[in-house]
Amino acid sequence: MAGYTDVAFRTIAVREGADCTYTELISADGVLRGSKNTVSLLSRSPEETYWGVQIFTSSPYAAGKAVEKILSLVTPTLFDLNCGCPVPKVVQHGGGAALLKDPSLIYLIVKTMNEATSLPITVKIRSGWDAESINYLETADAAFQGGASMVCLHPRTRTQGYGGKSDWNHLANLKTSLSIPVFGSGDLFTPQDVIRMLETTRCDGVMIARGAVGNPFIFTQVKSLMQGTPPRNIPKEKRLAVALLHLDLAISSLGEPLACREMRKHFCAYVKGIEGSAAFRNKIVHAETREQYYRLVEEFTQSHSS
Repeated sequence: MAGYTDVAFRTIAVREGADCTYTELISADGVLRGSKNTVSLLSRSPEETYWGVQIFTSSPYAAGKAVEKILSLVTPTLFDLNCGCPVPKVVQHGGGAALLKDPSLIYLIVKTMNEATSLPITVKIRSGWDAESINYLETADAAFQGGASMVCLHPRTRTQGYGGKSDWNHLANLKTSLSIPVFGSGDLFTPQDVIRMLETTRCDGVMIARGAVGNPFIFTQVKSLMQGTPPRNIPKEKRLAVALLHLDLAISSLGEPLACREMRKHFCAYVKGIEGSAAFRNKIVHAETREQYYRLVEEFTQSHSS
């Protein structure tokens, strides 16, 4: 997720049980231009074992050349082509969910990426562009024919964005029609949601996105539930401790000024639902230094000790 899944966030996710992590969206054109901002997104934590580089583009040529360029800089576990991002600045250039309108282009891009590397290529798609163009079976097959090793379906349309409800029936249908692994995403906010998706759709795995923001603990909770152990509630003290650790990791990779701005949204998510957190959030969104974050957390802890 652009603006969220940077190296600090992913490190926390791995520590809390995530098996595989992906970079933020990386522009293939930005890679080819040598954009510093784009190349910086290729930072990898030493703790990331299974690590995918996620790219977006509308050009088969740029996709292939970007894969080659990236491989000269880093060695990921896999590459991912994003055909699901609904954000206007991605879509208006023909990338992300715009590719859903042209399955043949998805085929060509995946094929070109596949020819540029022996590493697995995964593809993220949505159900379709809008309710009148539900074509996930066609786009998934195009990815498969191009050489994709796995397809992840977020069963919403681009028009839905993140609103409404994801249609898991699409995911179950895709699983029965595709011979490569199918992963699911969409509306996975609790461990129980994950188990329900796996059981009802029979998909091979899941990608947890928004459900991990402020709650990276969901990965370990899912594993506990799969082993028959009810997941424990995460105490406020641990949430705040992990949030501060996340802050320190962000400062290490981004520098204090930028990290402190970026972490405001994360802290708001970490304390969501905690008693008395509204006043804390009103203060934390103005924090500009590490010292201010630590002081505000200490004050919040002391004033709302359990």
